[in-house]
Amino acid sequence: MKTKSEEVAADVAFLLRARNPLIWIVTKEEPRVEKYLKEAAIAAGYIPRSWDCGRGVVDVKGEQNEFGPETMDIGETLKVIRSRAEAKSDRGAWIMRDLPPWIVGPGGMVTCRQVRNLALDLPGMPRDAAQALIVISPSGDVPAELGNHATVIEWPMPDRNEVAALLDAQINSLPEFENKVDPDTGKPILDAATRMPIPDPTKPMRALAAPNGVRDAAIDAATGLSGEEAQACYAKSLVQLRKIDPIAVTKEKKRVISKSGVLEWMDPLPDGIDGVGGLEVLKAWALERKLAYSAKARAYGLPPPKGCFLGGIPGCGKTLTAKALASAFGCPLIKLDLGALKGKFVGESEANLRKALRTIEAIGRCVLLIDEVEKALAGATGGAADGGVSSDQLGALLQWMNEPHEAFVIATANDLDSITTNAPEFLRKGRFDELFFVDLPNKRERLEVLRAALKAKGRKLDDLDQDDLPLIVAATDKFTGSEIAELVPSAMFAAFADGERPIKVADLVKCAKATTPLAQTAEAKIKKLKEWAEKRARFASAPENVVELAAVSGGRALDL
Repeated sequence: MKTKSEEVAADVAFLLRARNPLIWIVTKEEPRVEKYLKEAAIAAGYIPRSWDCGRGVVDVKGEQNEFGPETMDIGETLKVIRSRAEAKSDRGAWIMRDLPPWIVGPGGMVTCRQVRNLALDLPGMPRDAAQALIVISPSGDVPAELGNHATVIEWPMPDRNEVAALLDAQINSLPEFENKVDPDTGKPILDAATRMPIPDPTKPMRALAAPNGVRDAAIDAATGLSGEEAQACYAKSLVQLRKIDPIAVTKEKKRVISKSGVLEWMDPLPDGIDGVGGLEVLKAWALERKLAYSAKARAYGLPPPKGCFLGGIPGCGKTLTAKALASAFGCPLIKLDLGALKGKFVGESEANLRKALRTIEAIGRCVLLIDEVEKALAGATGGAADGGVSSDQLGALLQWMNEPHEAFVIATANDLDSITTNAPEFLRKGRFDELFFVDLPNKRERLEVLRAALKAKGRKLDDLDQDDLPLIVAATDKFTGSEIAELVPSAMFAAFADGERPIKVADLVKCAKATTPLAQTAEAKIKKLKEWAEKRARFASAPENVVELAAVSGGRALDL
């Protein structure tokens, strides 16, 4: 099975055979991609050569041969390319590493014209003298003068198969066996004749570096990184632990992705879906979608789930649910902050978003959180003052959401009218599997939220006086989930100050009475949110139809 890079390399070979004179490759991974480009050139019957401003023109072995140091000058190199085409010396594919800076601005006018003249003339040259320029650049911004001549290709990040090959190469570079060590000095024992370390045949280093079961986990852990980043993660694990540790690779991957500035790696909720109180309908729906990731589901023909939109009242568990589902699905949680992707230069925001989406595709199965999406898309209207950046971002995101990918997208919003007004297409059926409205917790859910909050602090709901539980339920009427959860640390402070005793329901009730809930300060807004949801969304909570808690001994609420 071909990797994504091999498929793109095959396309490059076809473009070369079709006599495309200028191919513009967008990537930051120069060494990894150049290897595929050389293979593509050879497959198309071209002799690959590389150029950079530091060494000039070199062959596939990195040697100058007939090309001297004068080819470090870009103008001289372009003259060489034309002369070889006119002399019918050979078919050449010229991989240009540093070309973009030389063809922009007034200072690059001459070089840009040289490149353009080549692009115009090369397709008509005889087949045995065919020449082509392949530009490697981290940016896809082709000068307007070359726009009609250049074929732009965004090179994919390593997929799982390519990462597996990188892992195998890293392991195969190790010595077959560990060295024998002097127990007294801790230093390797050297052979008397060669003065080289003597291998210990009882300690096979390669075989123990990634035993069965670890290899697949290590590949999954590095998927989503560039080739160099994956190799660096594996190398660090080998140096530190003398083996490939998927957990260590995941930690390094988290650091690398966070460093990129376009995505944020978030820690999932340790308790999983049990860490979220209430929202029974949403949780049952999500667990049903989880089944689609099994081998049986794929054999049945189930498509991978797209995700869900969570709109509703702030502080009622939308972001917490995303963390819980990542834990329940057993996959990483990645946050995409559309606002943070905006750059000060023209095209930078769109380039950042494309980079983020390519990384998400490379990661594979994950939960992608787009939090408070209404703020990022507020400028996606025709009258926006950001030069159309938000509108372009929205278009790119919607297009990506329509394409096949393995990310389970969870978008949250507090201002639903803003989305309906500014970007109604975002909520169109097909973008998400379901639209949910997260309301204020009902009586039963308020106890579940309190139970989860107590568990997070090492306490249990059963440790409280069960007969007094209706008091806290009544005191937290119209409270959001976060407001209820915040009562626990407040009550702990009060109990600790009062002789370090266990917390009581009275402590929680006292803290609740001292809190003014959001539902009172923003009553009109919440009413408007509920009116929106009644016509457009599915409620995340089951309808409350339980007996009065005061009549239930032991705190058990029965559905009637």
